[in-house]
Amino acid sequence: MKKIHIIIAVLVLYALRVNASGKPTVVVYGGTPGGISAAVAAARKGAKVILVEQTAHVGGMNTSGIGTAETEHMIEETISGIPLEVYTRIGKSYGKNKPAFYFESHVAEKIFLDMLGEQDISIIYRAFADKVNKKDNTIKSIVLSNGKTISGDVFIDATYEGDLMARAGTSYTYGRESRSQYNEPLAGIRLLDNPINVSPYDDKGQLLPGFSEAKDLTNGEASKRMINYNFRLMMSTNADRVPFPAPRHYDPDRFITLKRLLAAHPGMKLTDIIDIYSWNYPPGKYETNNKQNAVISLGLFGGNTGYPDADYKKREQVYQDHKDWTLGLLYFLQHEPSVPKPLRDEVNRYGFAPDEFKDNGNFPYYLYVREARRMTGSYVQTQKDIFNEPEKPDAIALGSHFVDCHHVQKVAISKTQYVNEGRIWVKVDQPYEISYRIITPKQNECTNLLVPVCASASHVAFCSLRVEVTWMQLGQAAGIAATMAAKNKRPVQEINVKQLQETLKRDGVLFDRDEQHWINNDRI
Repeated sequence: MKKIHIIIAVLVLYALRVNASGKPTVVVYGGTPGGISAAVAAARKGAKVILVEQTAHVGGMNTSGIGTAETEHMIEETISGIPLEVYTRIGKSYGKNKPAFYFESHVAEKIFLDMLGEQDISIIYRAFADKVNKKDNTIKSIVLSNGKTISGDVFIDATYEGDLMARAGTSYTYGRESRSQYNEPLAGIRLLDNPINVSPYDDKGQLLPGFSEAKDLTNGEASKRMINYNFRLMMSTNADRVPFPAPRHYDPDRFITLKRLLAAHPGMKLTDIIDIYSWNYPPGKYETNNKQNAVISLGLFGGNTGYPDADYKKREQVYQDHKDWTLGLLYFLQHEPSVPKPLRDEVNRYGFAPDEFKDNGNFPYYLYVREARRMTGSYVQTQKDIFNEPEKPDAIALGSHFVDCHHVQKVAISKTQYVNEGRIWVKVDQPYEISYRIITPKQNECTNLLVPVCASASHVAFCSLRVEVTWMQLGQAAGIAATMAAKNKRPVQEINVKQLQETLKRDGVLFDRDEQHWINNDRI
């Protein structure tokens, strides 16, 4: 009993310390780049900020293998505000007097920690939201998996999964809408790719795991299946590379389609299986990704089924299954006798980069969750908002990334062929304005929550939003808006948006697509 009283006393003292400053308290759940941007922006505007991160490292995918600002697939000049500051600081760390749009994960993490430290932001690591305490439609506190109860005036969910949002009772969806729901030509199931000449059935005629059958699918119809997930490994060919470890669970039968492909095409190279990027990395260091339309790659098709609503234990199992798949693929390529010797030798020249993810066996902290929950908020951004109606009176940021959806599932179309389904790859020629309303819930559901990552958008629109640079821009607006709402004791839906826009403009944020003359192109 005495121990319980001590724990309660510690938690009470923690709550008192959080609120003792008299400043409004903004709680940011998720130390992703969007969450970091939100936390820094709120603190700079006078809020007491508590940042809750689910792993032992901040930075999300930018510190777990994605080392690009995505300028190769977007309009570079739309990058502004805190994201541009981040890339400029990274550039300086490399001895450059301009932004660095390609960077190493450990460098990005140092910059993020520097920015958080400058604002005296409290960071809680390895904690998950177990419960949300609400009064009517207002969040009062959240209970974390470590036992702490964190109170705040305004909360920001900046996770890739939207767990705080969901536990707060805010409407959301996941998967893909039909074409007809929002009148989006790019929506729904997309059986459009060329067939791949590899059998999707085992030797007994049974459909292989991870495959669907075409008879169950109709182009343009809705689907709860999501973009495949994968890890963004950092690899090296240098002498100090770390050998790939064997997976915890290895099953060579998972790679039977690769075995069949290699028998038919023995001259394949590693880059026919995995995308490998050199960017501006030091010599011999490489970033990797799932390869589009490959017979097999880093993406585990079907491995993320049910992930958005899964509990934390199930999520950890999904992480481990994807890790086993990833390490299993590398082990197969390095050791299986059926792999042609030139390819085996090529793969054996690689290992993990020794200077990344040092406390995690040089393996990324985050699984690349490209899309999970999406809020259904005050306004739902759709395809028309990107291409047909790009101007918004309450704009807070500019978007310009391609509409980019990796494949969703492998679909058997015959005993000897299958197609990869779900790909979208459409260029965005002009920037579009992003409405403040897509980060606000419906007011009758929650008045003090902002959601800049799992924002209110259709699957098609989300496939343009879903990059860290855009999420950082939305995070900056969320941090400022949260502080405004807290100081004025107003619902986030009722803040003065014109004042928010004026603040963003003073802070160097671009959100008006007609005012790109603000940009000094020499900066880049």
